[in-house]
Amino acid sequence: MTEQTAAATRVDAVTGAVIQGALENIAIEMGHKLMRMSYSSIIRESEDFGTALTDATGRQMCECKMSTPLQSGPIPGYVRGILKQLKARGQTVQPGDVIMHNDPYGGASHGPDVGFAVPVFLDNQLIGWSVTTAHHLDIGASTPGSTGIVDAVDTYAEGLQFKAIKVVEAGKRNEAVWSILRDNIRASALVVGDMEAQVQTAQIGAERFLALVNQYSLKTVMDAFEDLLDYSERLMRTAIAALPDGDYAATTFIDGFLDDADPTRKDLPIAVTLKVRGDSLTVDLTGTAPQLPDRPINMPLVGTVDISIWLTLRSILLDSVLYGAIPQNEGLSRPITIVAPLGSLANPIFPAPVIARFCPGNALADTVMKALAQAVPEQISAGIGNLRVVAFSGTEAGKQWVHMEILEGSYGGRFGSDGMDAVDTLFANTRNNPIEDIESHLPIRVDRYELRENSMAAGRTRGGIGTIREFTFLSDGAFSVEGDGHKYKPWGYDGGADGYNASLRLIHKAGGETQLASKVPYHKIKAGDHLISQGPSGGGYGNPRERDPASVVSDVLEGFISPEIAANEYGVVIINGTLDTTATQARRSA
Repeated sequence: MTEQTAAATRVDAVTGAVIQGALENIAIEMGHKLMRMSYSSIIRESEDFGTALTDATGRQMCECKMSTPLQSGPIPGYVRGILKQLKARGQTVQPGDVIMHNDPYGGASHGPDVGFAVPVFLDNQLIGWSVTTAHHLDIGASTPGSTGIVDAVDTYAEGLQFKAIKVVEAGKRNEAVWSILRDNIRASALVVGDMEAQVQTAQIGAERFLALVNQYSLKTVMDAFEDLLDYSERLMRTAIAALPDGDYAATTFIDGFLDDADPTRKDLPIAVTLKVRGDSLTVDLTGTAPQLPDRPINMPLVGTVDISIWLTLRSILLDSVLYGAIPQNEGLSRPITIVAPLGSLANPIFPAPVIARFCPGNALADTVMKALAQAVPEQISAGIGNLRVVAFSGTEAGKQWVHMEILEGSYGGRFGSDGMDAVDTLFANTRNNPIEDIESHLPIRVDRYELRENSMAAGRTRGGIGTIREFTFLSDGAFSVEGDGHKYKPWGYDGGADGYNASLRLIHKAGGETQLASKVPYHKIKAGDHLISQGPSGGGYGNPRERDPASVVSDVLEGFISPEIAANEYGVVIINGTLDTTATQARRSA
């Protein structure tokens, strides 16, 4: 807290630190409670949820650090969207309310990420909000699942929309709303059960926050919060001020819909220009592709685009390895301005569909990092291998089941460190789902889950390696996929090689196979069919001929690459598993 105490503060540093810790512990407790009470694996195993506290206006006070940034980060937008919607309807917030919200044009990240907000009152004064968000397996869209819906023509086709709906009003449950949920959502026992867990979790958070206020007084807690906002802002401004003033631009491309005859739906640019001026930074997205009015890969500005940008800048400029724990609040975003042309992929106009915004948002974060590499080359990674999300569904014993699987990507090589293998990248931060959990609950067998061979991007530090996942359906069913990276490789940096593309193929039990694009709408398959996903590998960093020969030998012995690749790409000669130093020196010098 030394930098905080260097400036004028409203409370003493010790009290401020204690209150900061208490706020963060409330959010963490909420996260553990939600995980333990939830039914579906996407929450209890993959941790695709968010918990946070805000003040009365929606300014974020803390968040659960073990949750995904794409869930906790948008929570202020949820609260502001709720307040705006209630004001437009002439409604007021009351003690005992629980408000459900998932409007992607009103702060929510996308429709399946449903938020439940509980207002916190002290002597009839609204002092804050306790909020939970979570990704739900189904939200009543035209086809099963809440991911892999890549053919929705507008937001209405993406599922149920809840715009500040009071599911509990002044302590009384609105049973009609709960009936609508159960009657219009597939796998409703799981989904509605998860929603009930969110409500209980948000109420617990509200109780803890109120207890903290009663312990220290409202003024002391809010003064400490204002100090924490200022502290986080100073940290970010100091980090930005250390960058050379200038403009740093980068452009990457996403697949879009490669199998579509319409050229405007594929090969879509994402453009970023970082404008550093003193201790402020503007992120200009001019040049990004226009929105697709009838395909759902548009990204909400609030809830996806802003979180993608803030997360990347915070992670690179205020690396926790160097800075330690930093208060996660809105002070971090104060020095940052986002410019996103209206009607672009990064700022669509309602009712353009947005449910499949995940992969484009991750690509946006990757592009921000590529632009920032020009200013801080030793603080970035080479291009990331993007993720993909698969929705599996079917019927068993007369009941419909739905499962969502996040298939991990990989990081690019970094300065001094190899890229991370088989990991959810950038703003995802979810965990992989255990095979035992899949096979014990679903008519699916996981035949393979392993790292790719000979698909490691060469560099002084190598790119992270993607995975191969093979699923076999044990009964008739269907799947749909939201992915990317089948055409455009993760970018290599400073002489490092580009990474490796993803692929997806369906092996038919009846014979033959089908190569699939990165986005697959609802697709029926038969029992015994195999779906094989090959995840992308991140880009390499630096000249491969400068890689430590011992590391190359280890790569060969681990089975990541062959001796032939070691010789051709790294100039390292390995004979019978042993480094040939003389031959390596001769090959590298040549």
